[in-house]
Amino acid sequence: MVQGISSALTALQVLGKKIGITANNIANANTPGFKKSRAVSQDLTPAGEGANQIGRGTALGEISESLSQGALIPTESVTDLAIGGEGFFIVRDPGGGSYYTRDGHFDFDNDGRLVDGSGNVLQGWTVDPESGGAEGAIGDISLGNLISAPQATTMISASVNLNADAIDNAPGTDALSGLWDGDNASGDYLPAGAYEYSTSIGVHDALGTEHNVALYFDRSGSGNDWEYIVTVNPAEDSRSGAGGNDLGLLARGTLSFDSAGTLTDMRMAANDGAGNWTALDPATDVTDGYFTFQADFQGGNAQDIRLDLGARYDGSTWAPESGGSTQYSAASTTVRSGSDGYGPGDLLSVSVNPDGVVTGNYSNGNVRDLFQIAVARFPNAEGLNKAGNNLYAATRESGAALTGTAGSNGLGRIVPRSLEESNVDLAEEMTNMIVFQRSYQANLKVLEMENELKGDVLNIIS
Repeated sequence: MVQGISSALTALQVLGKKIGITANNIANANTPGFKKSRAVSQDLTPAGEGANQIGRGTALGEISESLSQGALIPTESVTDLAIGGEGFFIVRDPGGGSYYTRDGHFDFDNDGRLVDGSGNVLQGWTVDPESGGAEGAIGDISLGNLISAPQATTMISASVNLNADAIDNAPGTDALSGLWDGDNASGDYLPAGAYEYSTSIGVHDALGTEHNVALYFDRSGSGNDWEYIVTVNPAEDSRSGAGGNDLGLLARGTLSFDSAGTLTDMRMAANDGAGNWTALDPATDVTDGYFTFQADFQGGNAQDIRLDLGARYDGSTWAPESGGSTQYSAASTTVRSGSDGYGPGDLLSVSVNPDGVVTGNYSNGNVRDLFQIAVARFPNAEGLNKAGNNLYAATRESGAALTGTAGSNGLGRIVPRSLEESNVDLAEEMTNMIVFQRSYQANLKVLEMENELKGDVLNIIS
């Protein structure tokens, strides 16, 4: 009779723990990244031998976790992340300890660090701006004080239509450059009636300061040729030796169009600022198919700038480009213009791609890859210890973390603007609760029966 009581008591103890595990699963049914647990019981070593063996009840064998994928639910936050497949996010606590989680609910703190709800910082690699690849050791993903550095302009482009009905406002060879007066005290560097059309393009120096390059066009004679000059504000011309009328005058040249108004030829000569002109040869003096002029806005920091007017030298001829400059019987106008430089920019927003690359979008229009999120897997992920706050800690049983980038070496890909739900199945858990309840009641019945039998024995003895 004592044996029956002992077996029933072990069953009640195990069932109590199983109910507690099930209750914890149910309590975390809505916890992002939570993984359900289950308890496996085993029988105790029986007493006696052979046919005389009598069971001694049950014990809790182990508590294991199911690491199956939870459902991925879309969210509105760009920093909500989920892993589709195997792997864990790596976070660092304030003391420098590393933990692992499937809960990808992250936000930026006051210092620009990407942190979880407990202040642990998401880990990753910085991205080399040149190669675009991850570099260095794993560290904090922190966007604090990240400013997009300026880029000096190396190319300007302008597609213009020059009115085929225009007249030659400044007759003579290289008339526009001859009329330029860079040291004019009143700022009238070129007489208003000396040219047909002008357009201005913003450029940046190495510090990100914006300047304007002005192009002036005028018909050359009565044919299909036009002359042009390339200028900057004389007050901003810091070329060594620049002065007098040539201050601010960078280059001059001619454009030739065919009878259909298509740009077919281009010439350029560069000015050193002191009145010395160097004719450029397209066979030797083009970069990527374009003539280059030189500007210096800082003094001692000259920058070469390519000029694209809609035709590119292919090694033998000037090949017109789609949307290039034209000479049609219509008002002179700028069809398109632009440059490749930009000033410094502040970070406006971030985005994350499936490879875990965190990209910054800046106020200067620059888009820059900043970090790549690290993902970890383990030889035995079931051996991880729960550390609370949706975190896991590595153990001997789990093995050391194997880190890599999302989508590589069997690691899952990152799903931005999503969170992974708990993998708890409420229907399954409620069914388990009913089963455990019935088992608990049955073992209580055993105790009740044993108690009655004991009472009968005591009545007989007495």
